[in-house]
Amino acid sequence: EVQLVEFGGGLVQPGGSLRLACVASGFNFRTYDMSWVRQAPGKGPEWVSGMNSGTGSTYYTDSVKGRFTISRENAENTGYLQMNSLKADDTGVYYCNVKIFDRDYWGQGIQVTVSS
Repeated sequence: EVQLVEFGGGLVQPGGSLRLACVASGFNFRTYDMSWVRQAPGKGPEWVSGMNSGTGSTYYTDSVKGRFTISRENAENTGYLQMNSLKADDTGVYYCNVKIFDRDYWGQGIQVTVSS
């Protein structure tokens, strides 16, 4: 059974940092691209970042470029999203995502709140 479980969310002040982790199981994690998607209160889902499993290429939405870094440790079946210089607009529920044979799999989501 494919499972994705996120860790590392919480409350942080503006300008602070958090690192989210996504622990994968039930499939060969190293062979699939992964993404992070967030949903702010009252808004639709927003793709945040992605990472190609083969090339290691990374991609970011404009609003997080230079502040967020996606990475993965295949030996630990874990993906990460390092978030620095956090802003109130980064508040939301963050989900990790993997697409396997055209089917999307999602974690349970984890809350990130940026507030003073």
